[in-house]
Amino acid sequence: MNAEAAPDLDRALRALADGNRRAILAAIRTSPKPVGTIAEELGLSQQTTSHHLGVLRKAGLTVGTREGTRHLFAVSTDGLAAVRTYLDDFWPTKLSALKAAVESDHG
Repeated sequence: MNAEAAPDLDRALRALADGNRRAILAAIRTSPKPVGTIAEELGLSQQTTSHHLGVLRKAGLTVGTREGTRHLFAVSTDGLAAVRTYLDDFWPTKLSALKAAVESDHG
């Protein structure tokens, strides 16, 4: 991981560490929603939901758009790129180790 991507990764991981934020991302995964709808679905206050959406936005994990008078929030898949890149780096090593273990058991 390059040093330039590290702050993005750190912000994203800090944001994802909170269960309410992960629940918000799950709630807006399939379609954009306004704060009130998200808050109602999750049983949170609008103020709490707005706070968490602000943290997610600063971490690059959500985007907001205007639709008339409503402000809708959606997942930003671009914002998840730093996390995915970081986690993807672990798979080749683990898969190679798994392959070697399976082959040694059957060899």
